[in-house]
Amino acid sequence: MLKSMTAYGRAESAKSDLEYIVEIRSVNHRYREIVLKLPQSLLPLEEMARSLVSERVKRGRIDVSIQLKDNGEKGLMLALNLPVVRAYADIFNALRKELGSKKPLDLALFSQIKDAIIIKQYGVDPERAEPDLRDVIGAALDSWEAMRINEGKAIEKDFLERLNKIRGYINAIRQRAEQALKENRDKLIKKINKMIKSIEINEDRLMQEIAFMAEKTDVTEELIRIESHVEQFTNYMAQDDVVGRRLDFLLQEINREVNTIGSKAADSLISHLVVEIKAELEKLREQTQNVE
Repeated sequence: MLKSMTAYGRAESAKSDLEYIVEIRSVNHRYREIVLKLPQSLLPLEEMARSLVSERVKRGRIDVSIQLKDNGEKGLMLALNLPVVRAYADIFNALRKELGSKKPLDLALFSQIKDAIIIKQYGVDPERAEPDLRDVIGAALDSWEAMRINEGKAIEKDFLERLNKIRGYINAIRQRAEQALKENRDKLIKKINKMIKSIEINEDRLMQEIAFMAEKTDVTEELIRIESHVEQFTNYMAQDDVVGRRLDFLLQEINREVNTIGSKAADSLISHLVVEIKAELEKLREQTQNVE
């Protein structure tokens, strides 16, 4: 079963005063890269969260965003940023002294200072938060996994359609190659007979040359290998495993065999069929970039 590396999942929970919102986004990547964004109060649970994600994904870039909201009465509180306030107070007092002012400091000045008043969230007990957070991450991963599977089914359907087209082109090349060989042999014999009407020709030598020409243009082995690779490609798609790189490798091998056929067969119809196969292979390679 194919799984896409591009997917999205989301889950939220409000079992207690604390509400957790987890969003997961993933895109294709050669290796596995997990990027976690979570509030500072949940940093002690970062490794736990990373471990849960790692168990479910083998390849791709995964961005996990964890948000925490406090819906209880003890939500947020305002607090003075004392180091900043004291530093400004020292500056203002020094300025008053310099100017010889007797007026006391106007406290309203401090309300206009950036970061003089900060918003604090009451602390979260990581030990109490862990079970709920595990559940929400698991639910988000389930949602994300479902989308990966659905995308994988669409990719698999597209793969099967294109592989069937390639099989059809291979059969057409096989039939045309046999016909082209016969036509080329007949043309060669006619051309030689026309050139040497009055010259005695060695029939055995002529047959050897024709056999040599047939061997040079024979694409049977390449066709057999392509069919084998296509069959193997189909088998890999049915495996419940990470197969993206293996599929990409098989497509490279098929492309190599197709190039050999194109260079061997001096026939316009076969050349056209080779171009059609390469077009399908390019579309397949684009899709394999999204397969885990």
